[in-house]
Amino acid sequence: MEKTKGNQGNTGNKGNTENTGISRARFMAGAAVVGGAAAVGGLAAPASASTRAAASGATAVAAESTAVEARRGLTHRGVVYTLGKGETPGTAWSERRMREDVRVIAGELHADSVEVTGDGVERLNATASEVAERGLHVWLQPTLGDVPEKEILDHLAESGRHGERLRRQGAQVTLAVGCEFWLFVPGIVPGDDVFERIDNLEKGNFDLAKVQKRLARFTAKAAAVGRSVFRGKLSYAAAQDETFENVDWGLFDIVGIDYYSYFRQRADYVRELRTFLRWGKPLAITEFGTCTFKGAPEAGGMGWDIVDYTKNPPEIKGNPVRSERTQAAYLTDLLDVFESMNLHAAMAFEFVTADAPHRPDNPRYDLDMASYAIVKPIKDCPDDPASDWHWEPKQAFHAVARHYGRARC
Repeated sequence: MEKTKGNQGNTGNKGNTENTGISRARFMAGAAVVGGAAAVGGLAAPASASTRAAASGATAVAAESTAVEARRGLTHRGVVYTLGKGETPGTAWSERRMREDVRVIAGELHADSVEVTGDGVERLNATASEVAERGLHVWLQPTLGDVPEKEILDHLAESGRHGERLRRQGAQVTLAVGCEFWLFVPGIVPGDDVFERIDNLEKGNFDLAKVQKRLARFTAKAAAVGRSVFRGKLSYAAAQDETFENVDWGLFDIVGIDYYSYFRQRADYVRELRTFLRWGKPLAITEFGTCTFKGAPEAGGMGWDIVDYTKNPPEIKGNPVRSERTQAAYLTDLLDVFESMNLHAAMAFEFVTADAPHRPDNPRYDLDMASYAIVKPIKDCPDDPASDWHWEPKQAFHAVARHYGRARC
């Protein structure tokens, strides 16, 4: 495995396409609180969802069964590749670095699909084009947040148009119109920014019925925008807790779920995941993964919470034990489950988290322990925000590569 190392140049972006407020850690925090939040009020499931599900009936289920019989295992095996402007000068987005990463994903990870997600139209378009040129399936998922609705929908439309151009040129492209809108889109959950929204979720300062009504309205808007610019398959990445985010899957061709459950028995995963097949549509696991310490799988979407971000620099809380083996085992166990169920796609979260560097010299600052990434960033000068860096593969990278490689044979 080659180390990836490059400059920190940023190619820039068009218009209002920067995400200025949401870190992935805060996003995961929001995902983790929805289970408790759903208990605050009564459910208000969209009527159209149940109506459409009933209408699909035996025909859709039979079609799904026929598709399953025609193939075995996952249709697409991939990894999430998150784009952003970077939190420091040293981790600013680099097109050269991205191209090398995509080369590795195709040639060494043996993935056949890349979930291109994040914000910045130029970043998204450049990465989607590179993935397509490598002959891989593009799962294009723009996720601009903490800006007005119109800007989010315009950002989606621009990205979707590029996805359609790639599709017409012969590339395999799926457009996901977004990810867990209740957190990213202002006005659904009360709060001026993502931090206030998460705080209100944790404290129960919201009306569940109103949240679900607003969420359904915006999801329908996003689906309409996606359909208007893209003629291929459409999806959305939802939280796995349907009591909180009850999506009308009649709007989409593929059900998409961000999945962070932990069970001791594989049969329990199968039992839980089967509930998402009732729509008679292909099921894509748009995210799955865990952090890099013992006990991380049990923490699910809150694995990142071993970091004290109030400190400068942030540091690890308590005494967690780094374990790349734990992360690798969880990923391969889940992949075996997904394969056994013949799901449409599974996207390991994620390839790299540049702003969570590995510190083998100082475990107290080894932020990679709290990272879901399958490679570990190592800075040349650990205390310099502008320092160059490279990544090295974790055990999880090798485990996923072996699994994907065998599947391609």
